[in-house]
Amino acid sequence: MHPSVEERLARLAPDQRAAAVAAPGPILCVAPAGSGKTTTLVARIAWLLASGQAGPGTVAAITFNKRAAVELSERLQSALAPLGLAPDPVRVRTFHALGLEILREAGCAVEPLVDRIAVLRRVAPDLGPAGWRRLDTAFSKLKLDFGVTADEVATDPAPGPVARAFLAYEAAIAAAGGLDFDDLVARSLRLLEADGAALVRWRGRCVDLLVDEAQDLDRAQLRMAMLLAAPRNRIFLVGDDDQSIYGWRLADVRRVLALADELPGLRQVDLVVNYRCPAAVIGRAVRLVEHNVERFAKSILARPDAPGPVILAPDGADDPVRIGRLFDLWERTLAETTEPTETTEPTEPTRAILTRTNRELLPAIAVALDRGLPFRPPPIELLVASPLVDECLAAVAATAEGLPLLVRIEVVRADWAGRPPDPDADPDAVQPAGIAAAVLAWAVPYPTLEGLRTAIDTRRTALTTLCRDDAPLTFATAHATKGLEFDHVAVVGMERGRFPSARSLADAPDPARALEEERRLAYVAWTRARRSLTLVYDPLTPSSFLLEAFTPDELGVETETSTR
Repeated sequence: MHPSVEERLARLAPDQRAAAVAAPGPILCVAPAGSGKTTTLVARIAWLLASGQAGPGTVAAITFNKRAAVELSERLQSALAPLGLAPDPVRVRTFHALGLEILREAGCAVEPLVDRIAVLRRVAPDLGPAGWRRLDTAFSKLKLDFGVTADEVATDPAPGPVARAFLAYEAAIAAAGGLDFDDLVARSLRLLEADGAALVRWRGRCVDLLVDEAQDLDRAQLRMAMLLAAPRNRIFLVGDDDQSIYGWRLADVRRVLALADELPGLRQVDLVVNYRCPAAVIGRAVRLVEHNVERFAKSILARPDAPGPVILAPDGADDPVRIGRLFDLWERTLAETTEPTETTEPTEPTRAILTRTNRELLPAIAVALDRGLPFRPPPIELLVASPLVDECLAAVAATAEGLPLLVRIEVVRADWAGRPPDPDADPDAVQPAGIAAAVLAWAVPYPTLEGLRTAIDTRRTALTTLCRDDAPLTFATAHATKGLEFDHVAVVGMERGRFPSARSLADAPDPARALEEERRLAYVAWTRARRSLTLVYDPLTPSSFLLEAFTPDELGVETETSTR
C-alpha cells in the first residue's frame, strides 16, 4: 500500500481505523457527533483505491448537501493526490446532483428547474403561504415516499383537493418543459428501474458506494442507494440516529434503525469517541438523548483530555437583555480563550448563538448591531432591510401631518392589515402589516418622521458593515448548524414552549415521535461546542429537556417533587 495511505491509517483512532478498513460489504458505520466521520470516509476511500479493493471510476460517495460534497471532494483531492490516479477517480455527488447526471446522460429534459412555491402561487393563489407549504410537503410525499406520477393520480375518479392541486401543479411544470427539485431523484430512480442498460452502467460506477448522513435519507434516496449497490451490496452507510432531525424533509429515523432488514448480512461498526466536545457537554447531551426510545444502544465517550464547562444561565429577562448579558460574559472570557497561531497573532475564538427558529435570532442581531459586533447572519431577511419599510415610511409621510407620529403609523398599519395576501410574495417573509407594526415599535423614541428615518438609515449602514461571512460570531438555528462546530456555543430559549417547539408538537401527527426529534435537535445544538456550552433559560419555565439532563437543584428551579 502507498506510504501516504499507511500513514493516514496510522493516524486514525482504533475505532476509526476498524471502520476504514472493514472488508467490503454492507456496512453501517454509526458515527456520533464529533467522532470524525468525514476523516473516516476519506481514509476508507483512500484504502479502497490504494489496496486494490476498488479501481478508479468505480467508487462513488453521496453526501446530504452541497456543502458536505465540496468538503469531501477537497479532502479527497489532498488524500488521493500522492497515488497518481487519473483525475476525479471518485464520483462525489449529492443525491440530487447524481439524479441530474443520470437524467442528462439518458437525454432527459432537465431544464428549467422550477421553484415549486412559485408555481403554487400561480396555480393555487388563494391558499396563501401556509397552504403552499402544506402542498409542498404533500407533493414531496407523493413523489418521494409513494413514488406516484401525475398520470397515476389522474386515474382517480374522485380526486381530493390535494390530488387536484397536484395535477394542476404537474400540468404547469409540463407546460414549462422542466422539472422540480424532487423530480431529480424521483425521475432518475424510475429511469434506473425501467432501463436495464442504464442501471448496469451506473452500477459499474458505484461498485463501492459510500453514503453519508444515512439517517437523513428519504424513502426515494434510500431506494436509489440500494438499487445502485445491488447485487454486490458493497455499500458503506455512515449515519447517526441521534442526529436525525429532518422529519419535515421526509427523513425517518426508523429507516436507519431498520437497515438490517433491507440489507441481509449488514455489519455495524461504531465510532465511539466524540473528539469535538468537552466531557461535560458530552455527558449532559448523552443523558438527554438517552430518553429517546427510537435509537441504537451505544457508548459515546469523550477524548481523554476534554476540558470545558457547561454553563447554566437562568435569566427571566427579555431576550435582548439576556443576550446582552451573554455578550458581556463572552467579552470577560475573551482574553482567556484567545490562542496564538503559528505567527503568534491571537486568533479570536468562534462563537455561535443558536435558537429553535429564525425569528428568535432577531433580538441577538439587534444587540450585535447596537454593540457594533460583526456577525454571520442567518438566511432570513431582516426587517430593517425590507423595502416595505421604505414603502411604509412613504405612506406615513402621506398621512395628515397634524397627527402624532405613532398615530400616523397606526393608520398605515391598520390599512395594510386589510390587504389581501400577495401571491407573488415570499411565503416566509414578514407580511406588510407585520412590517408596519415593527416600524410602529421602532418609532416610540422618535417624535418626528425625519428622526425615525435617520435612525433606520443608520441601522442599515451598520447592518451592511457588520454582516460578514468571515465574522467569528454566528447566529443560526439548531437545524442550520448540522455539521458545523464552534468554540463557544450558547443556546438561547431553552424554555417550555420554545424548545421543544410547542407548535411542532401540536402540528405533528405523532407527538411522541415529534418530541423525540425535538430532543435529537437539542442534542445536535449542544454538541456543536468545542470549548464551552451555555444554556440560557427562564428559571420559571425551563425546558423539559433541561429537566432531563440536569437536576432541579443544578438548574435553580423548583418542581412539585422538590417542594414536597
